[in-house]
Amino acid sequence: MIAIGGAIGTGLFVASGASISQAGPGGALLAYAGIGVMVFLLMQSLGEMATYLPVAGSFEAFGTRFVSASFGFATGWNYWFNWAITVAAELVAASLVMRYWLPDSAAWIWSALFLTILFLLNAASVGVFGESEFWFAGIKVITVLVFLGIGVLMILGILSGPSPGLSNWTTGEAPFVGGPASVLAIFMIAGFSFQGTELIAVAAGEADHPERTIPRAIRAVFMRIMLFYIGAIAVIGFLLPYTDPRLLEQGVETVAVSPFTLVFERAGVLGAATLLNAVILTSILSAGNSGMFASTRMLYALALDGKAPRFLSHTNSRGVPMPALLATTAVGGLCFLTSLMGEGKAYTWLVNASGLAGFITWMGIAWCHYRFRRAYVAQGHDPADLPYRARWFPLGPIVALTMCAVVIVGQNYEALVGGIKWHELASSYIGLPLFLALWFGHKWATSSQMVRLEEADLSRQ
Repeated sequence: MIAIGGAIGTGLFVASGASISQAGPGGALLAYAGIGVMVFLLMQSLGEMATYLPVAGSFEAFGTRFVSASFGFATGWNYWFNWAITVAAELVAASLVMRYWLPDSAAWIWSALFLTILFLLNAASVGVFGESEFWFAGIKVITVLVFLGIGVLMILGILSGPSPGLSNWTTGEAPFVGGPASVLAIFMIAGFSFQGTELIAVAAGEADHPERTIPRAIRAVFMRIMLFYIGAIAVIGFLLPYTDPRLLEQGVETVAVSPFTLVFERAGVLGAATLLNAVILTSILSAGNSGMFASTRMLYALALDGKAPRFLSHTNSRGVPMPALLATTAVGGLCFLTSLMGEGKAYTWLVNASGLAGFITWMGIAWCHYRFRRAYVAQGHDPADLPYRARWFPLGPIVALTMCAVVIVGQNYEALVGGIKWHELASSYIGLPLFLALWFGHKWATSSQMVRLEEADLSRQ
């Protein structure tokens, strides 16, 4: 539920319409299915490592043990930064959602309230966090299932008039609009939508019986997320033509013309926009809740490993790393304040850097898994003895690594077409030089070397 909660959000409820508008129903399905394959391969890699070594700072630990201390340092801080900024982004989104009901209220008041709620949920205990995330994610799951059920009835002509048949899949340029370039563009958007599935590895450090529960979660989450995304896009593609101008709206403040709202209204659901707005609010709080948890645990793990100030490694009587939580909350709040100053330009750069940081983490997962399995064999172990064994090694991590690289490089290829647009280029790719600076800066300061496979730390402590 934590992984589903992290991966299902406004990208599905609001921005899915823009994906269909840009690439057509067939193009959007192809792009999301392609990203789904990549996420499946990454989840396989992550499952093998997280089940073998369930620790709170999973990505930092994997990078340090199987690649190098410098790579682990950069990966850990990159992941902390990714989710700390995401918390700020969700605070902005939540304030926009509240304007639907209270258009004259001050945005900062709502953001401060929601930041306080997220802090309290994480400060109580890991059990309270897990319970709250279960219910946040549950609301989203129920909404999508109801949407799919109503959509299928409408497609079959049982509900709300005659069946549309395949008319919306053959109108204009459909089903594939704009050719390969449009599919590639949606490929990028889909990748951002699926970010959050890796939260399973962070939660593994505090899960009961991780050798049993983590493989079960890995197997279940991929199928469920694919069902929700592929199913929802297929339903929207059948019921709404890609030429509908309302599909172009993709901000949380445009909930009234979200494809989910449009379908619910056509089915006769009273107050569809209000209902979906409430669901989107819980979706945003869910993402912020997960982000607070993930970034706090990563900062705590960095401190334990001597890669962050030592005081951040302290925990209270409930096992909550309060200094790390307070530091993350403060950074999230400060980043939110940048959205209120100077037309939010600094904030835009932060969000862009955070978005790219997620793909860098995914690349790191694939590379760490490739080296983990090779180290496991090099030290005389049999892969059949692993608690959970990833399929299709070594092809899986290699394909996932390549696909992530394509997404990173092509994130804003438009800035390179028709003359280089330096400002757009810098804004889109700022996360990459930041990561490299962390990596090579630490390497220069500590002279750390690549871990030899025969000497990689495979202890399960």
